[in-house]
Amino acid sequence: MITNINIRTDSEIKSRAQDIYASLGLDMTTAINLFLRQTVRQNDLPFILTTNAKPGKKSRAAMFGALHGKYKTADDFDAPLDDFKEYMK
Repeated sequence: MITNINIRTDSEIKSRAQDIYASLGLDMTTAINLFLRQTVRQNDLPFILTTNAKPGKKSRAAMFGALHGKYKTADDFDAPLDDFKEYMK
């Protein structure tokens, strides 16, 4: 079943995000669906929240340390496009 979500956001943020998504061949609906699917897949936010506006070396290292082993890299991932297509179903 399909449902609608209505959100409010700053018009400048929306415009800038749409430009980024368009450069990736995505529209806003697809990008938001990717976010939601990743949230469900990880059972968490698909990014790390921080109060640091500009992370220093220590906090950046801590962020990467928190991600260590959780994500596959291109070297050990055989079919990233197939994986992406699976999320888009």
